[in-house]
Amino acid sequence: MKKLFNEFKEFAFRGNVLDMAIGIMIGGAITAIVTSLVNDIFMPALGLLVGKIDFTKLSVTIGDATIAYGNFITAVIDFLLVAICIFLVLKLLVKMKKPAPKEEPKEPRKCPYCFGEVHDEATKCMHCGSDLPADETK
Repeated sequence: MKKLFNEFKEFAFRGNVLDMAIGIMIGGAITAIVTSLVNDIFMPALGLLVGKIDFTKLSVTIGDATIAYGNFITAVIDFLLVAICIFLVLKLLVKMKKPAPKEEPKEPRKCPYCFGEVHDEATKCMHCGSDLPADETK
């Protein structure tokens, strides 16, 4: 039982799991904000643009069933706005991320006698056969 608990603890507190949990919580908070933005600002404005239509009240009744397609339209717009917000935030984060410094390519080691390129650990030049001095740049 103790081994199982230790394995669970190792899994649950691994960096990726904590990052994912934090992301889910932040995502829930952002979803609430975007949902309010859609329901309280965009949908009334869109309703005014298309003739004072309240999308949440759009529905069709067939027999005893009521199909609330206005709620579906609101949900689609909500999804699109959340996707756009996530895209813009990720784009901003990528822009803010500092690029890794580029390493300058190392100058190849040259034989002091024939000036041919030699391996850093070589003790003899493969081009002219000269004994090479120890490489002091290591």
